[in-house]
Amino acid sequence: MDTKTPLIGMTLPQLREVAAECGMKPFAAKQIARWLYEKRATDIDSMTDLSIRARQELDKRYCIGRQQPIARAVSSDGTVKYLFEGVGGRDIESVMIPDGERATLCVSSQAGCKMNCRFCMTGRQGFHGDLTPAQIINQVLMVDEAERLTNIVFMGMGEPMDNAEAVERAIEIMTAPWGFAWSPKRITVSSIGKIDALRGLIERTQVHIALSVHSPSPSEREGLMPVEKAYPLIKVLDMLRQFDWAHQRRFSVEYIMWRGVNDDM
Repeated sequence: MDTKTPLIGMTLPQLREVAAECGMKPFAAKQIARWLYEKRATDIDSMTDLSIRARQELDKRYCIGRQQPIARAVSSDGTVKYLFEGVGGRDIESVMIPDGERATLCVSSQAGCKMNCRFCMTGRQGFHGDLTPAQIINQVLMVDEAERLTNIVFMGMGEPMDNAEAVERAIEIMTAPWGFAWSPKRITVSSIGKIDALRGLIERTQVHIALSVHSPSPSEREGLMPVEKAYPLIKVLDMLRQFDWAHQRRFSVEYIMWRGVNDDM
């Protein structure tokens, strides 16, 4: 495994610091960003609008940071599950979901999860560590369908708002003009409702939000999702009502139904 620092996952200000460290002018940061996120370079030597000396200095300290999936499995409906190296001895999964002309990638933000939702297999695995922005972006770059992805959903392993800084940095890279230049409307973040982190995400981005609810009853929801005790649904909804959801930005609710639990039909 390469011990150099990955370049993918870095924002433009961070790349300016990299350029300065390697003796390059500040404008070189945009050149590096273009190679990483627009041209999707796989090695530093291919960054041909940087001088040979600049590339050599860059290569001494940094690597692109791409990592191939460990495994790939295709289901009968065309869904493709990818396994990537994670953290803390736990690998992570990404899932590509085809739907006509849409290709949605479900990405992970953590290896395992602290939330311990009773119905979630990831929660039963325990928490093994936060993914870095590089590891999040790597999932987007390294699936076979990378060039035709239409949407990203943060609904994989982990609670995105429990790793909010890395998730927001990945979203910045996906949506910035120097990054993938995607519309934020192509991205949905699912959350159990960590109030302060979720409020920050809503204020600083324009991505869609999906709230994991599963029961309107506090006691019933707490039985399914212990985080109800720390982040009561009623307080989460009060916070969400402070924002405008009337236009293109979408707020949705996730609700799994279990007969005799939260469904009496």
